Amino acid sequence: MEQRHLILLVEDNPDDEALTLRAFKKNNIGNEIVVVRNGEEALDFLYARNRYASRDRHQLPLLILLDLKLPKIDGLEVLRHIRAHEDTRHTPVVVLTTSDEDRDLARSYDLGANSFVRKPVNFPEFMDSVKQISMYWLMVNQPPRG
Repeated sequence: MEQRHLILLVEDNPDDEALTLRAFKKNNIGNEIVVVRNGEEALDFLYARNRYASRDRHQLPLLILLDLKLPKIDGLEVLRHIRAHEDTRHTPVVVLTTSDEDRDLARSYDLGANSFVRKPVNFPEFMDSVKQISMYWLMVNQPPRG
């Protein structure tokens, strides 16, 4: 399974989306970023369904940044689907959320999240978090080959 160098950002909050995209740009992360705004759309993108039916489903993201509090299908359920599907079970998933609930953290890891990052409140800290995430997951980490 061939992987492109795209990042899937699953984020329903327009302000958090804009901050994330700005942080990637300021950190010179040149990867293509696809933004989906709810859990159903995330699964549609990953499995080339509905409005993404023409997308090559074998070209998976290199990294998924997943919010937990999503409309339609929440992030934990999206994560469960990702890990249950053979095509996506090894795709790195970083939970990027404002949740500070221990049960969300534990459940994310139980369901196979690779990392859990609480979104910092101020922009400089958020920029640093995005830089750290991208450096590790896009440059250092060695994903399994398809």
